[in-house]
Amino acid sequence: MRTLRLLSLACFTLALAPSFADADVRSLLESKILSPGTPQREVISFTEGRVPPMPAVKSKQQWEAIAGVLRQRVLDEVIFRGEAAAWRKARTGVVWMETISGGPGYRIRKVRFEALPGLWIPALLYEPEGLDKSSGRIPVVLNVNGHDRPNGKAVRYKQIRCINQARRGMLALNVEWLGMGQLHTPEYGHYLLNQLDLCGTSGLAPFYLSMSRGIDLLLSHPNADPGRVAVAGLSGGGWQTITISALDTRVTLSDPVAGYSSYLTRTRNFSDLGDSEQTPCDLATVADYSHLTAMLAPRPTLLTFNATDNCCFAAGHALPPLLAAARPIYRLYGKRQNLWAHVNFSPGNHNFGRDNREALYRMFGVHFFPDRTDYDAREFDVSDQVKTKQQLHVAIPDNNATFVSLARQIASSLPRHADTPTADASPAARSKWQSAARKRLARVIRTRPMQLGSTLVDEKIEGEGDGQTRAILWKLRLGGEWTVPVVELVRGEPKATSLLLADKGRTSVADTAEALLAKGHRVIAVDPFYLGESAIGGRDFLFALMVATVGDRALGLQARQLQAVAKWAQKQRGQPVHLVAHGPRTSLAALVASGLEPGSIGELRLYGCYKSLKQVIESKLGVNRAPELFCFGLLEQFDIPQLEALVAPRTLTRNQAP
Repeated sequence: MRTLRLLSLACFTLALAPSFADADVRSLLESKILSPGTPQREVISFTEGRVPPMPAVKSKQQWEAIAGVLRQRVLDEVIFRGEAAAWRKARTGVVWMETISGGPGYRIRKVRFEALPGLWIPALLYEPEGLDKSSGRIPVVLNVNGHDRPNGKAVRYKQIRCINQARRGMLALNVEWLGMGQLHTPEYGHYLLNQLDLCGTSGLAPFYLSMSRGIDLLLSHPNADPGRVAVAGLSGGGWQTITISALDTRVTLSDPVAGYSSYLTRTRNFSDLGDSEQTPCDLATVADYSHLTAMLAPRPTLLTFNATDNCCFAAGHALPPLLAAARPIYRLYGKRQNLWAHVNFSPGNHNFGRDNREALYRMFGVHFFPDRTDYDAREFDVSDQVKTKQQLHVAIPDNNATFVSLARQIASSLPRHADTPTADASPAARSKWQSAARKRLARVIRTRPMQLGSTLVDEKIEGEGDGQTRAILWKLRLGGEWTVPVVELVRGEPKATSLLLADKGRTSVADTAEALLAKGHRVIAVDPFYLGESAIGGRDFLFALMVATVGDRALGLQARQLQAVAKWAQKQRGQPVHLVAHGPRTSLAALVASGLEPGSIGELRLYGCYKSLKQVIESKLGVNRAPELFCFGLLEQFDIPQLEALVAPRTLTRNQAP
């Protein structure tokens, strides 16, 4: 055990002493407890252990039963939750607009369609010329795109692909992606879909419905062949392709390009850690992307990856696990020849360039035009037919719905249980309400008991005489999976214990720690999951999304850890702790923990707590900035006043509300 002593000057006045003591306290709070990389290793282990493995399957019938259940569960338990269930059944519109000349053999029809009421998707239908009812049925292709904010549907490589499809006798629908191109607005920010999650409605649903309605539009065409329906796209478009193709069996041919990998691949290849739509809440409680790939069987599938991808999903690590999952299933159907894989080496980077496009054209030839002896998979040179964004612009309403507007609309009637006890409610009535509310809150944050073990790491002393401060450094092991760093500060003979935490970590609240010590409190400074010394490091919020997709919640982890630390402190000191939180994020975690832990947590003091969770929506906050605030369904069940009511009759003090 190591002890440090610093000399103090006896001539310091009482007024100056806090400033000196604050330097001591800050030094103690900055003590390192965790070994480097611990939080990241633990979150990887936690998430990896919860990703479902591919089942051992012995027959086609067994797999079809499994795939049917998985498909239905993903739709019901992941995508169509909350208001999305109504969106799914809603009548939506389609508006056809002008037709413009394309090039030899095809034309471009501008169209917009509603993915859900009020959310219009601009699109372009590349249509072979000369079609009429007597022309017969032809293949249809839904062309989706990725994160190209400025160009969206007008991106060059996508236009070339759609033109080549139309010139080969296919209906090619080029759709805009949410947040890109024409739909690139601040309220469609990259990480704002999770605002819907906060309201208890799946943020994944608008993405899925956009694709599903796109297929509806294609199949409504009088020349559409429902037996030949393809989807293809790069990057985010590749993710869209695997998602809709696995879950919508109307898709008969699929080409996801450099768009996804198994969750187990991602935890070891950080470039693959997916964005909000790639890592939707609770998906991995049902299925991994390995399952989704296998669910394509026996339909023709082209898995396209790039050898030296400079973005994500490089072929070397992303492709093999997907083939390992899908190949046995295709064999059960006797359709091994329907599963293709293509690796692009030139240029080899993140692309849907000519080599990758021609691989798709070859697949079209084999599976959509097997009897055409004149079919040629070589790409037509149509570079002179590529149009500008302005030429391809499709008019949409000025008040088109966005993630923020949808979340704001849903939140206006939330929470659904706003019946908090009044000030004059009887203790029995309050207790009954709190008991039921605690059960609901525990379900929302996915709480469960955490066994606690503690390890004394070190002890330090700074100062002398009455100003001497002792720090005991602890590692608290919670649930056998998480290590929480704790600095216990003691000066003199404490009369009370305060549990202290902050959005910016314990080192940011030395002033508060000093003030508590001066009042005769023992201070237990803790950095729970994701914060301070428990920060994950690079791509941290993407790991927080991983925690949510395997069925847990970042807010739940923080609250459970605070509950466990409070119980530990109470057991050691024989009295409930005061809980002090600095910042809106830790204030929310402290409110939740206090509401669930009336025995070990006494008084609660919050600095900068939100007055309402609706401020998260109004401020257009993204999940990348504060992932714990987007706990699925929290606002649906509770707003800040309801959480505060769970703390009563204990004292709750607010300071410096934002």
